[in-house]
Amino acid sequence: MPSDFSDKTMMFKVQAEEVKKARDILHQVYNSLMEKGYNPINQLVGYLLSGDPAYITSYGNARNLIRQLERDELLEELVKSYLKQE
Repeated sequence: MPSDFSDKTMMFKVQAEEVKKARDILHQVYNSLMEKGYNPINQLVGYLLSGDPAYITSYGNARNLIRQLERDELLEELVKSYLKQE
C-alpha cells in the first residue's frame, strides 16, 4: 500500500545565491518594463499568475531573464521582501 503524505508539511528551501539572482533579475525586469512605459507591477503579477512570458517585454532581455527563474523562486523572494517591510 503506497504511503499517503498529504498530511505532511513539505519543507522548501532556496539557496542564498538563488535569492540574490532572483532579486537581481526582478530589478532588471522591473526597470525594463518601466523604460518601455508598462506598469511593472501589473505585468509581473500577470506573469506570476499565468506563467505567460508575453507579459514581460523582450526589451533589455527581460523576457529571457525572467524565464531563467522558476515562478516559485520569484514568489518566495517577493513574500520575504514584503514581510521584512512590516
